[in-house]
Amino acid sequence: MAVRGWQVAAAVFLLIPFVVYLSVPSYNMVDPKFYGLPFFYWYQTLWLVLSGILFGLAAWLINRGE
Repeated sequence: MAVRGWQVAAAVFLLIPFVVYLSVPSYNMVDPKFYGLPFFYWYQTLWLVLSGILFGLAAWLINRGE
């Protein structure tokens, strides 16, 4: 079975959040603050939203491709 472009894109969309979450030293800091929240917390919260969007796009691509 040949790998199609949409399968590669779906895999990349699924891998991006894991790479970001596992690179803790890159966001383990306090500054810059956003409305009083340390960077560590608002960055993780931002990535929760972005992860949902990326997982949704991956699911859409997989369902569209079948």
